[in-house]
Amino acid sequence: MLTADQLEQLREVISENLRVQRNNNPVDYISVGTALQDAKSKQNHAIFARRGCGKTLLLHHSSQHLKSELKSIYLNCEDFKRHSFPNVLVEILASIFRELDKNISGWFGKKKKLKQIIKDILEKLRALHVEADNREEAIRSRVASEQNSGFDAGINIEDIALAATGGTRESHEVERSFKIHHQKLQELDRWLPNLKENLRELFEASSTVKGIILQIDDLYHLKRTDQAFVVDYVHRLCKDIPIYFKIATLRHSSTLYVDRDGQPIGAQERHDYQPIDIDYTFNNFARTLKQNHAILLQFGAQAGISEAQIMGLFKGEGFTRLVMAGGGVPRDVLSLFLHLLNETVQDEAGRIGKDEVRLLSRHNFERKIEELKQDSKDDEQDDLLKGIYIIKSFCLDKKNNIFVIEEKLLQQNDALRALIYRLLDYRIIHSCATALTHKSAEGTFQAFAVDIGCYAHYRKLDKRFNEIDVSDTAARERMRSAPVLDQAKINNIVASLPAHKPVELLAEAMED
Repeated sequence: MLTADQLEQLREVISENLRVQRNNNPVDYISVGTALQDAKSKQNHAIFARRGCGKTLLLHHSSQHLKSELKSIYLNCEDFKRHSFPNVLVEILASIFRELDKNISGWFGKKKKLKQIIKDILEKLRALHVEADNREEAIRSRVASEQNSGFDAGINIEDIALAATGGTRESHEVERSFKIHHQKLQELDRWLPNLKENLRELFEASSTVKGIILQIDDLYHLKRTDQAFVVDYVHRLCKDIPIYFKIATLRHSSTLYVDRDGQPIGAQERHDYQPIDIDYTFNNFARTLKQNHAILLQFGAQAGISEAQIMGLFKGEGFTRLVMAGGGVPRDVLSLFLHLLNETVQDEAGRIGKDEVRLLSRHNFERKIEELKQDSKDDEQDDLLKGIYIIKSFCLDKKNNIFVIEEKLLQQNDALRALIYRLLDYRIIHSCATALTHKSAEGTFQAFAVDIGCYAHYRKLDKRFNEIDVSDTAARERMRSAPVLDQAKINNIVASLPAHKPVELLAEAMED
């Protein structure tokens, strides 16, 4: 049993590293596969994962292990999330060149000409920066006749029932975004060749710096309609110059590439950049379990605690259930562990088991819903909550924690796909399998698990609820018999939604 001092040290180490900040000496990134190697390489990459999977840690850790000839510049898009386009792009460029200015002597030498080049660029950017025009914002307001799903729209339950597509909405939004700022973009575009020539001059003057890794974190904080345009300019800036971008973001909340009348805008996956996927899902639970185990042991080692002592804090299926309750996301798993460390281990001198995790998972599920409510737009919040109710009520009615949706339906129903992706990002549901064949239905399916907090009120599952244990090696085979959520079932649930406010509706479902 750990002493009170050891528990305190372990808690402190984990708490201080739950959220990575610049210059706070975080723990090392535990790389599975080639993620760390790719993040350090002279190649463009986009790092995809849900929040809490270690995107920021990977960026910071990789920057500390670059070759001596490479330097890094780090930007967090959360700093620019309230900026309008193209001012957001101007601010991003200014941040890059301010960082270059700060390091000009060490990276490129002490020539006055180089210093003057950076100074002129920053003055040009200051001149380009203007206050957002209210009339432009008004033009970008929603048009009632447009469809409400797609490029930058909210979730609409009626569209899900109608199997609406968002192609029209998407093309209108792209066209409008392009036209509104066309003049400003032209000015930036005309300047781009000179800007690149200035950068080449900087690199030619340096005998030590042969490349820069440009780290752009949390792209999803920018307006969805602006993201592809920002990425487009960054991509063109880096092309044929030894600057390599590493964009970290949520896959389903980001638009890195769009097509405007055959004209590509942004950067296209596999062509202009390579993906780095560090999301640990239930698709490969053994890998996810191993990664979270390694992370916890690393924190234990930093606190001077052995593997045997760390795992001695658990009993039975405790650790496996903890990873399930956290959706495989390391930050969520560690946050739950801290809570249980306080309540179960320290206060009650017990060990963390299946029941302890079950009781906490319900509270954790409610917290995720609150997080979604706080982050979502006002006009989509009610529909997101209704979407959770639809999936939760379907699973409880079918008495199964896994449901499957035909991949063809997800491709055709943009509103449904948008809902599923949003709930994946907020860890309300979890991805379990793709390209799955079903024993009683044609086609290929994707399998999803509702968060275990959805059914945590069942103390005993026997005959009341069928849980497919994603840690079981036979889980994928059992998913082939899971209930199918098809368009007809969605329509029936939507048509029979009780006339309650969505928050009350969901609270009522939690008591069923």
